[in-house]
Amino acid sequence: MTLFPQGWTHYLVGGLTIGVGVSVLFALTGLIGGMSSVYSSTWSYVIRHPYFQQPPLVKSRAWRLTYATGLIVGALVWWLMFGDGTRVAVSIPPWQLALGGVFVGYGARMSRGCTSGHGICGLASLNWPSLVAVLTFMTTAFITANLLAPAGGR
Repeated sequence: MTLFPQGWTHYLVGGLTIGVGVSVLFALTGLIGGMSSVYSSTWSYVIRHPYFQQPPLVKSRAWRLTYATGLIVGALVWWLMFGDGTRVAVSIPPWQLALGGVFVGYGARMSRGCTSGHGICGLASLNWPSLVAVLTFMTTAFITANLLAPAGGR
């Protein structure tokens, strides 16, 4: 079994790029670059429930959407510049991807942060709750991946 069948350098470059990006965001603006707040702040546009209308969410939604858009555009630019032109596709139906995204967003808000916020920003700040969250995320991911992986893929 090979841990990195497609090599490891792109993981290193990607991790360093993300680390530099959130560091620059924090150094220049004092903002923490997690993604789960994008979930709640975006819902504040369409859901009038008091939770989604909290001033911190409403006031921050413009920069959070810009941040999320930058991540998507950044991935596209990376793919166009360094990809081999092969389209990446999954065999999971779109409705399952959408439902999974809603569950992930909801779960991230329940844990007061997502893997990017806890794993990158929280751990860098030596935040104990972030360490607990990351260990929980990763343990759940490893168990889920091993339970759902096809037998031939192991």
